[in-house]
Amino acid sequence: MIKLKTLKKVISILLLSVFAGMLFAQETTYSAGLKIPADRARTADEGFAAEEFRRGVQAYYKGAFNEAVVQFEKALSYLPDDNLILEWLGKSYYKTGLEGNALSYWQTSSDNGYGGLLLQNKIEIVRERRITGDSEEKLMRLTEVGSFPGTNQSEYTKKPVMVFNGPVSVLTNTDGTFWVTAYNSNELLKMNMNGFVTNRITGPLAGGFDRPLDIVRHGDELLVSEVAGDRVAVLDSKGHFQRYIGSKGRGTGCFIGPQYIACDASGRIYVTDMGNRRVDVFDKEGNGLFFFGKKSDDFKGLKYPTGIAVIGESVFVADEDDGAIYEFDTAGNYIRQLVEEKTFNKPESLKLWNNNLIVSDMNRIVAVSSDTGAMFELARTGNAPSRVTAAVPDINNNMIVTDLTSNEIYVMSKVQELVGGLFVQIENVDSSSFPNVVVEIKVENRHRQPIVGLQLDNFYLKENNRPVSGLRYVGSASNNDIADITIVIDRNLDTRAYSGEIETAVREIAKAMNDRGTLRVITAGAVAVTEYTGKPDGVKDFSIDALKNPLSDNVTTDLAIRLAANNLINAEKKRAVIFITNGKINEKAFSKYTLSEISSYLNNNSIIFSMVQINQGAPAYEYDYLLNNTSGDAYYVFRPEGLGSIVKDILDVPQGVYQLSYTSTLPTNFGENYLPVEAEVYLLNRSGRDETGYFAPLK
Repeated sequence: MIKLKTLKKVISILLLSVFAGMLFAQETTYSAGLKIPADRARTADEGFAAEEFRRGVQAYYKGAFNEAVVQFEKALSYLPDDNLILEWLGKSYYKTGLEGNALSYWQTSSDNGYGGLLLQNKIEIVRERRITGDSEEKLMRLTEVGSFPGTNQSEYTKKPVMVFNGPVSVLTNTDGTFWVTAYNSNELLKMNMNGFVTNRITGPLAGGFDRPLDIVRHGDELLVSEVAGDRVAVLDSKGHFQRYIGSKGRGTGCFIGPQYIACDASGRIYVTDMGNRRVDVFDKEGNGLFFFGKKSDDFKGLKYPTGIAVIGESVFVADEDDGAIYEFDTAGNYIRQLVEEKTFNKPESLKLWNNNLIVSDMNRIVAVSSDTGAMFELARTGNAPSRVTAAVPDINNNMIVTDLTSNEIYVMSKVQELVGGLFVQIENVDSSSFPNVVVEIKVENRHRQPIVGLQLDNFYLKENNRPVSGLRYVGSASNNDIADITIVIDRNLDTRAYSGEIETAVREIAKAMNDRGTLRVITAGAVAVTEYTGKPDGVKDFSIDALKNPLSDNVTTDLAIRLAANNLINAEKKRAVIFITNGKINEKAFSKYTLSEISSYLNNNSIIFSMVQINQGAPAYEYDYLLNNTSGDAYYVFRPEGLGSIVKDILDVPQGVYQLSYTSTLPTNFGENYLPVEAEVYLLNRSGRDETGYFAPLK
């Protein structure tokens, strides 16, 4: 007679076998690298594998990646050659930062003939990132990847329709949009990356713009020079008119034909003045201070000043008549001639890119080193009539170029970016409200730089090779204005003398959060300890004496950063670890996890890493590595401007994460079916795709 316990076990195995048939019999699901017919009998191993696989997928989408690894490894123990399990195990290791393990499983699956070009491309990109890291930007030739003409043909009347007329200058935004001044039509336009005008501004009601030429950002305001109006218009960040700076004339604070604008770190405003042949300088409130560029003993004087840029304490001014660039200090004293006369034909704007000046010169774009004057030609627009007036790098590492003569705006990118395409990853699938499904998609280039500013038109989703129903754009992480932050305090013995500095740093960061988001405080000692979790105002009176974790001569920095990152996996999309340290490490600092694994864990989960140094010594190499290979920046606790901007800097870091929703039409089989979804992303003439699957809730 069969015992009741044994009978229950047999029934359980049979049920799991049935569920396995439901899971692995789908058209797009694989077992051992082969499609399994629906009528094929299931073994007990396949049944157990199916259950562990389902749990693994659920854990992955909950952000419990270590748990997902365990579940997929259990599933793989039952079906060692199942390519779908191998792929998901690789995805889970990738999210934990262990990219070497991920590549190993993906490669095995690919060698088995699974995944095709999509999986091969993923392997190639991840392997390339591990070899090259995130190196500094190098000057490379640019090629046109798209253009937005000023005139389009009407879809209804088939007649030309004016979109804009006379684009001169560009100001890019952190959300992927950009402002354009339209000189001939007296407008300021806001456009998105697909070339659509999302806002059109004509200036104040009393008069409007009068030949707008340049536009720059000045704190939270926008400055627009008006050539015919002999003034600079001050707008708020949304383009609403506020006031004017300057007036027509030859005295201090006056213009005759203002051209291009630049601002320095203190907020002072520099404007090239064509009619007065000089540079006019204003304080941050817009009051005239002085002007420079006139003839002197050591300088022959500006003749036709156009582009202007400020780097540190140096002011660079282009002269169209001489075809040269001159350097002055911020007090207006002449320093040197950066490039020889007649180097340029008709130089227009000077824009900054790293430590280079980007010069727009008729039909070419040239990068000039501000240190040596060495030049590199980035692009040419061809032999057709052309007058490039501005070339400005955007948040996506493209160059937005305005051509006044052809009445066109070009988007240019590096050739390698065009060839490499987009790296698309489906990060999460929320099916809790099935059949309504919410998909989270991360879009980057091959070098881990996020792609910002995409809209619904840029996405195409499919399930079982058919377009999804009711696709809707939910939102973009770049638009979020709340950040969750975890502060990690270094408790090495040498920080004992910096208690006041640490307290200052924590309090300033908490204050800058304006009591929005969640703030955590973790201490890195011999072990990592969570000291606080809650609203930022909870540590506005932070005292280092309240910390539970004692000072140590063996600080486990890697474990503390991992713990901080673990707590941010399911946090706000804008999230960061801020490490407060004196820049020193000990031999156990990174003994458990390597620097590569730590940086990969942060990057693969879109977590920003910044550092506040409490002394002025050079930090250890390990901290430099993390800063150079992740998003974020380094700050000194007593820098003149304070730490108040650190939260704003975190919010300004681009995030190429998008949410879309759709209504699924796939049968769920009471939640047991593995449901496939595929995402394709298009931007101008670049594209990328990813595919994954999920389970609907059990019923």
